[in-house]
Amino acid sequence: MSPTRPLLNDTGPLADATTPWPYPFWIAHRGAGQHAPENTLAAFRAGAALGWRAFECDVKLSADGVPYLLHDDTLERTTDAAGSAGALAWADLARLDAGGWHSRRHAGEPPPSLDAIAVFCLRNGLVLNLELKPVPGDEERTGHVVAHAVRQRWGEAVRDGVGVWPLLSSFEPRTLAAAREAVPELPLALLLDTLAPDCFDIAERLDCVAVVLDESLLTAELVRSLHHDGLRVLAYTVNDAERADLLIDLGLDGLITDAVDMFIPSA
Repeated sequence: MSPTRPLLNDTGPLADATTPWPYPFWIAHRGAGQHAPENTLAAFRAGAALGWRAFECDVKLSADGVPYLLHDDTLERTTDAAGSAGALAWADLARLDAGGWHSRRHAGEPPPSLDAIAVFCLRNGLVLNLELKPVPGDEERTGHVVAHAVRQRWGEAVRDGVGVWPLLSSFEPRTLAAAREAVPELPLALLLDTLAPDCFDIAERLDCVAVVLDESLLTAELVRSLHHDGLRVLAYTVNDAERADLLIDLGLDGLITDAVDMFIPSA
């Protein structure tokens, strides 16, 4: 891999990997996804109230192509509906209860569109790690549509120097490839829960600026190697303070956590 993999702005290469990383180190998982219903505006508000500035969330497409936030391939776990998350049009999804499963006080909280999350983040100076989470069979369309939506919603703020592109991440190389083809200037990250022999070659072919690894995979040698190859390294999901300290000592570029009330997001 090249040791000078670029970061990107709206017009192309911004700088090599020695340039300061534009994303906060501490990233709240699925909003503040244990303190409020995950992947909802309520979760973002809860995290922001605790001082968090960077958030991870999951985005997929409705049947009619509207990007919205949801983690699972099906609706059962976090809404009052059932079936495939990609089977309903946005008008039907927007009427679901995505909060009642979490607690009575969040009953009636709807699934948010990516547009709604963009407005909240841009108005409040918040930064996103946007995981592209396509339902099976919708990999390329998800990457293409979400990338165009991100350019439309964040482009003006990035051009004016008052916003930062979301970092688009995914376990699906086909989704990242579609996003890269649609909007080449967006920064991409490959998500990994195992270390296949060719996984970092895939990240190189996708022109990723970062990899986001299951925290159990990380070693000092691996972090050094990835940094040498020009890749930023983030870890998920780190909820133990002692483990966080060990990973910080490895020189990581970001930690994703559910424990938004335990860690202090100072940077």
